[in-house]
Formats: sequence, structure tokens, C-alpha cells
Amino acid sequence: MTFKVPNQFRIRRGPMASDESNGNNGAFWIPGRPGRPPFQVIASDGDGWEHVSVSLPDRIPTWDEMCTVKAMFWSDGDCVMQLHPPRSEWVNNHSRCLHLWRPVDQEIPAPPGWMVGDKTLGVLT
Repeated sequence: MTFKVPNQFRIRRGPMASDESNGNNGAFWIPGRPGRPPFQVIASDGDGWEHVSVSLPDRIPTWDEMCTVKAMFWSDGDCVMQLHPPRSEWVNNHSRCLHLWRPVDQEIPAPPGWMVGDKTLGVLT
């Protein structure tokens, strides 16, 4: 299990600038589909959590796009999560932003696969 950042996409100038001395903390422009704007990503790994926020200027990222970003920051074997906290703890600073989280030094509990779906069915449309 490893959290890593794609340094080739790190923002190095301006108010969100960082460099490798910041470790896994910083802002990144991740290329999107051809002709589409890049993903705006902020990564951090403090206070016992690894975190990535992903936003686009005109819409919320899709499941497939979040999977692509997840693969850039974590290994295939890592389980990360999107959270739906209690309503009393909601914070929404950006209406087109989603977050991925992983606690450090803990396994995220997951339900048995059969509760999620039947792998033998493949992707249903």
C-alpha cells in the first residue's frame, strides 16, 4: 500500500505552487480526455489520512474519472473511499469536487463482494 503523487503534473508556479520538498502534498493539473479541461487535484497526507480532491470547472467527475485519478495516487490493491458524513458535518466549498480518502495504518472495512454485485454478470448497461 502506497500513496504517491504524479510529480510530472504538479503545479509549480502561482498561488498553488509546490515541489517535491512538499512530499505528497500539493496541487496538480491531471490531463483529461482530449479537448477537455484538466482535472484540478489537491493531495495531502497529514493527520493520519491520505486525501485527494478532484474537480472540474463545468461538472462533477464521473466514476471512471475518479478511478483514473485513484490509480494515479494509490496502488491497485489499495482500498480508498468517498465519504457521506452526517448532515451536521457537511462542508461544500466547491460544488463540482469529489474526494478520495484512505486512513493511514488501518484497513478500510468492506462488505463481502456478493453484497456489491455479481462479477459473472460483467458491466450491465
